[in-house]
Amino acid sequence: MAVAQVKRIAISDSPIPWLAPLVALLVVFTIYPLFYNIWLSFHEYFPRKRAIQFVGMQNWQQLWEDTRFWSSLGVTFVYFAVALVFEIVLGMAIALLLDAELPGFGGLRAILSLTLVIPPAIAGMMFLLMEDAQFGVLTYILNSLGLLDKTTPILATSSTALAGVLVAEIWQWTPFMVLIFMAGLRSLPAEPYEAAMIDGASAFQMFRRLTLPMMSKVIAVAVLLRGIDLFRVFDYVFVMTSGGPGTATYTLSLYAWQQTFSFIKWGYGATLSLVSLAIIMVLANIFIRVFKVRW
Repeated sequence: MAVAQVKRIAISDSPIPWLAPLVALLVVFTIYPLFYNIWLSFHEYFPRKRAIQFVGMQNWQQLWEDTRFWSSLGVTFVYFAVALVFEIVLGMAIALLLDAELPGFGGLRAILSLTLVIPPAIAGMMFLLMEDAQFGVLTYILNSLGLLDKTTPILATSSTALAGVLVAEIWQWTPFMVLIFMAGLRSLPAEPYEAAMIDGASAFQMFRRLTLPMMSKVIAVAVLLRGIDLFRVFDYVFVMTSGGPGTATYTLSLYAWQQTFSFIKWGYGATLSLVSLAIIMVLANIFIRVFKVRW
């Protein structure tokens, strides 16, 4: 009987049996945690009582008065903007350089993708060692070039710590932008470029008048994907600086993690995570509408 039912489901035209596992995963890992987080933002865990109690709007009121929250939000936006600009510019430049069928370029494109398989925490640890004040190779190079004073440790100085973390982020994820931009460049038609070359257009003019307009949708999708990921940065900051020195690299995700797991403020941590989600959704939807991104 069971075998007959399975066969009947397999040849059925109804999509419900095939969508059921996906819907179940969506409910368990997305919808339920979201609503639980919303519920938790109106409650707080009290370790002494070992109980979660209703606190009303207390967590949300505390949010607006919390200077550490606003500071971490500002650091997150700076991190987001700087990393995104560098990854777009470097990604496009490298993609244009590698968009050719010259000997060895295929190997270079393959090597670029290797950074993407490294866990971010491991990449952060690599750059933590490379930027060490005593034996770090990056510190030695910067000192040799006179760009950094020997008494200024990169990750222990408030003016350079965020830049030190950004180096790891940009190094690892610029190849992601390169791969997306190269795929877009390979899909562009050749006829407009041939006509422009006949008309005597320079390489820069062809890039500005042809490549950028035709690549606009690809660039928009790449910016959207990386922007969402950048706003919730945690791994590099946690491994390399833990938010220090002071609050120089304190991001919103790190602050939410600290409130939740270090200070055992589950309700306030849930509130911070919901604010982060709301900001991402608003910015993403504005970006989609302005640049008319279509999937």
